[in-house]
Amino acid sequence: MLPQEIIRIKRDKKKLSAEQIADFVGGVKTGEISEGQAAAFCMATLLNKMDMDERTALTRAMAQSGTVLDWSSENLGGPVLDKHSTGGVGDKVSLILAPVVAACGGYVPMLSGRGLGHTGGTLDKMDAIPGYTSQADMALFRKTVKEAGCAIIGATPDLAPADRIFYAIRDVTATVESLDLITASILSKKLASGLDALVMDVKFGSGAFMRAEEYSRALAESIDHVATSAGLPTVALMTDMNSVLGHTAGNVLEVKEAVDVLTGKEPDARLYGVTAALVAELLVAGGLAAHEDEALEKVKNAISSGQAAAHFARMVAALGGPSDFLENPEKHLKTASVVRDYYPKEPGVVSAMNVFDIGIGIVEMGGGRSHPSDVIDHSVGLARVTGIGDEVGTGAKPLATIHAPDDAAWEAMAMKLQGAITVSTETVTPGPLIKAKVKV
Repeated sequence: MLPQEIIRIKRDKKKLSAEQIADFVGGVKTGEISEGQAAAFCMATLLNKMDMDERTALTRAMAQSGTVLDWSSENLGGPVLDKHSTGGVGDKVSLILAPVVAACGGYVPMLSGRGLGHTGGTLDKMDAIPGYTSQADMALFRKTVKEAGCAIIGATPDLAPADRIFYAIRDVTATVESLDLITASILSKKLASGLDALVMDVKFGSGAFMRAEEYSRALAESIDHVATSAGLPTVALMTDMNSVLGHTAGNVLEVKEAVDVLTGKEPDARLYGVTAALVAELLVAGGLAAHEDEALEKVKNAISSGQAAAHFARMVAALGGPSDFLENPEKHLKTASVVRDYYPKEPGVVSAMNVFDIGIGIVEMGGGRSHPSDVIDHSVGLARVTGIGDEVGTGAKPLATIHAPDDAAWEAMAMKLQGAITVSTETVTPGPLIKAKVKV
């Protein structure tokens, strides 16, 4: 069928067949369909939406537009599992989750992304480790997964190539927000990764891309339904992003916090809670635990025994990082030029937090990108970040310890914190960490 006829069907609010969708995606990949036609398709989809059958067909077609990994030849001896997050500030869960799952008998071929907007990117965190190859080729990727149990790298060009074309078009045509296209973009890469099960961390709140709970729930339901329909068992957890996740935000600082968790130091309760819940879902889905309680106990043992830390160390070394990174992270991680605490003007209790503004402040210090060509300063960010319900002020906790490139940047970040964090005199109880579990 002619591309314009496929566009016309969706323009007129009619349902596309799986064959029509596959033809269109195939034409986008080969270039037979023009950028203008692809843009028109994206806009028609945004305005008139797809049903679940169409979303599934679109996701399958995008996944099959390139290489689809098959791990059977590796004889791994355990399930192939992965997690994806919709993004947040201070979200270093992947750095902890992947080696914990590996220590429990799973294998994690994690294809991650860079920072987007106000959120940090997992690849940017891994790039803070000297020598680490975050853009590994397929041979090294497979070797690392098999030998270390996990590998965190960027997507290779031959995995879901149609998604990269569609995403670039969506970015400049105001169609990024389409729930149908978001679902297909996320899941096409996961389907192409050859997974046995997936867990989704769908965030809501002031630091999430989807701030409203109802929109986050709609995405969680869409991803869970489409993934399951496409043959990938999936569960989604809706998690709170109304405060920074963990004690830190910023690439080097988040890597150090993740290492601290893996090596047995007392973790931030929210960070551990989210990580453990996501790992538990994967262990049960992968047949590595019979139920949630057993899975949570395995998470605890993986960390306390040192096995999770050992898998992380093997992954870092296999991908070119320092062989002694786990023992001496400070030796290898860059330190910011200016490091000072920032306290509120009046003592009190943290009652609210605009996490979006905090994330933007870190980007403005150089910890993220305003333009794709920007070079990141991995050392900048926040440590000892306060949380909702914490007492702050001189003699108590600071709002945060600011790690900045110079005094001017420190002052700008301090002003950002002053405006983003509300301090009151009343006791405040934070909302639930995990709002809902979504599973077909």
